[in-house]
Amino acid sequence: VQLQACGGGLVQSGDSMRLSCAASGRTFSMYATGWFRQAPGKEREFVAAISRSGGSTHYADSVKGRFTISRDNAKYTVYLQLNSLNAEDTAVYYCAAKRSILTVVPINTDEYDYWGQGTLVTVSS
Repeated sequence: VQLQACGGGLVQSGDSMRLSCAASGRTFSMYATGWFRQAPGKEREFVAAISRSGGSTHYADSVKGRFTISRDNAKYTVYLQLNSLNAEDTAVYYCAAKRSILTVVPINTDEYDYWGQGTLVTVSS
């Protein structure tokens, strides 16, 4: 599966934005998907993940209550809604996919097999 992330940009602290990740292929519903981010000089970190059906989700503590992951399997797309953004959210955001059984929600970088190219989110304070 190929992944294409988009929706990043420059926003101010407190603003919201939505990232999208479009997948190729009709087998998208067989993949759990996740969002990760990498800030300058830091390692890539987990943000959120969703099971292949959308029934299970998991969030990093740093974004819980502010970010929401969702998916539309009919559109082969996974979304990340980012609310109450702050400067610490500035990073390149990557989507990833892993072929999984129904309820699995992978949260580790090395669990994922496919990665998108990343989209930059910059939050000015």
